[in-house]
Amino acid sequence: MTAGTPGSPAAPAAPGAAGAPGAPGGPKPDAERRSTFLTTRFERWALPRIAAALPRAIVPDHLTALGILGSTLIALGYILTTRHEGWLWLANAGLVLNWLGDSLDGTLARVRKIERPRYGFYLDHLTDAYSTTAIGIGLGFSPYMLLSVGLAIVVAYLVLSINVYLETHVFGVFRYGYGVAGPTEARLVLFGLNVMALLTGPLPFRIGGIGLTAFDILGAAAALGMGAMLSRRVIRNLRELSRMEPTRR
Repeated sequence: MTAGTPGSPAAPAAPGAAGAPGAPGGPKPDAERRSTFLTTRFERWALPRIAAALPRAIVPDHLTALGILGSTLIALGYILTTRHEGWLWLANAGLVLNWLGDSLDGTLARVRKIERPRYGFYLDHLTDAYSTTAIGIGLGFSPYMLLSVGLAIVVAYLVLSINVYLETHVFGVFRYGYGVAGPTEARLVLFGLNVMALLTGPLPFRIGGIGLTAFDILGAAAALGMGAMLSRRVIRNLRELSRMEPTRR
């Protein structure tokens, strides 16, 4: 899911294109992946073992489809909570399926040595964009989050993703993390919020006449945090690029 998905391969630029491998200033043929998420160590231990145990009939594309199904179930579960809060269990089931599919597709390809870097890079990030949009809209149409907050999360995440793709092209390094929280951590937070909502309700309150819940507060904080992380990274990137390509007079 999400730029920032563990196991997502980085694709080299097309041969001969600006910034392509071998071109002046172009990235390496296989961009290096870097991750600093809290769950990275656990996933690097667990995911290859799960992938190795999967039947040979299961291929990476099946797992990608499982991830898409999971994100669709998350969105559907949130929307259906307008009828009954019990549908949050469907959203939680979707979170588990999305984690399995999104985290294992690239891992399975590497374990079996059947990587397709360009294909995987394109498909993985396309499905990440779908999943983020579906979940954000699903939350926005639920009783737990304002639509404006859900859309703010989607926009912020997609802009972060675009920045990651640009960094991969100009630096040859696939830095899909902006800190210690990534897609798996976000899923765990959502899972916990869903359980809390089932046990205690959405904890509604009002600020300035606007009805809010705990989901809105955390969602707004997430969107603002992503904006701050993007600003910091953009400033750092521009400084680094200025050193690599000094201003000519």
